[in-house]
Amino acid sequence: MPPHDPTTTIPRPERATAALPVFTGYRDLLSLVRQLSSLGGCAQPIRLEGQRTEIDAFTGEILRELKSKDLPAGHLLVRCGNRRTTRCPSCAELYRQDTYQLIAAGLRGGKNIPDQVATHPRVFATLTAPSYGPVHGRRTGSSARCRCGRTHTKGDPALGTPLDPERYDYTGAVLWNAHAPALWARFMLHLRRTIAAVAGVPQRLLHRFVRVSYAKVAEYQQRGLIHFHAVIRLDGPAGSYTPPPPWASPELLTDAIRIAATHAYVAGPQVNGRARSFTFGEQVDTRTIRSTAFQGGTTITEGKVAGYVAKYATKGTEAATGTLDHRLKKITDLWFEAVPEHAARMMRTAWALGARDNLKHLNLRKWAHMLGFRGHFSTKTRAYSTTLGALRAARAAWRRRHTPPPSPTTLVLAHWAYDGTGLTPDLERLAALIGGSPTGKQEAATRG
Repeated sequence: MPPHDPTTTIPRPERATAALPVFTGYRDLLSLVRQLSSLGGCAQPIRLEGQRTEIDAFTGEILRELKSKDLPAGHLLVRCGNRRTTRCPSCAELYRQDTYQLIAAGLRGGKNIPDQVATHPRVFATLTAPSYGPVHGRRTGSSARCRCGRTHTKGDPALGTPLDPERYDYTGAVLWNAHAPALWARFMLHLRRTIAAVAGVPQRLLHRFVRVSYAKVAEYQQRGLIHFHAVIRLDGPAGSYTPPPPWASPELLTDAIRIAATHAYVAGPQVNGRARSFTFGEQVDTRTIRSTAFQGGTTITEGKVAGYVAKYATKGTEAATGTLDHRLKKITDLWFEAVPEHAARMMRTAWALGARDNLKHLNLRKWAHMLGFRGHFSTKTRAYSTTLGALRAARAAWRRRHTPPPSPTTLVLAHWAYDGTGLTPDLERLAALIGGSPTGKQEAATRG
């Protein structure tokens, strides 16, 4: 081997350059940027193909024609509208803002809800699931150690997992999630019964004196079980437009919620020779919502309550348990997913239970990725406040007001067909360079 010469220059390799997106193939780059910017940062837009034609109704002349193949991206692109943060942060943020407005309107008025609802009895309630076995948790007080003898820090992956997985009741946990919506409905039935009993009126006549309105969201605990956060309000006979009677106080509503949560009961199926039944857990939290603060000097206003509730409207199992945000076609697909063992066992349990004839109605295989829960994450009574549909209609009306309308004598013919979801790699890179979020104009229209 020849001796090394320190003066010799070692040739450097050519610097590797990442493949740049080829945008030169698009006819009008500026128009392409405008089209992608109109999506407001949507990560998975829906691609539509078709055309829209405006025709003069008297002469038959074609006034304007729009074809998807002539658009800069080759398709008409529409926001996906997904509520999950993990699927589309932009659309999920818009959904969260809409939910905030919906909850806030029922607390302080607005959106065609009278301001006097702020004087009605309102309680923020949290109903939890019972225990199906001891799990790792964080404790407060003099002894902060878990039952396992260790002190868990926030974010510890062991939190919420069973101390003894072999003895944990996975069957009961999955079936509780599946029956949680029915248990909430039974809770509301008992709540109205309790209020009627205190008022001394038959339950069938309660609506002549007071109405119970609510808005709730479902949240996954770290152990994979659903619990409910709800804003519950007492109104007069005409809903939010009339005050409740003097005897309908926040204290009465608080006591009635606790009693109803204790009595709510749903009979379940028989599995492996054991008859199942479902109730709420012992931890029932109720706090009276006031204009300035909650109890104990903690400043939590109506706005903070609305924000707290709306936050969970865009989350699923993936937020608490690190599991999936899409359905499983086969249980073997779980082998290729990075899922914690506790959540994986719940999904496998749901899949196995879904094969039983007496549990077919629960569709547990369809909802295995949701750990058995098959209800809506955000629900409300009709009289509580406005609707998500009304908020979206307000945004659409705002856009129409700022778009020149066609002539009354113009006939519009349109046909659009679904052609897929998502962008090509080049357009994804360009969209990432553009960035963006839901437009301020749209958000302003929602709040207006």
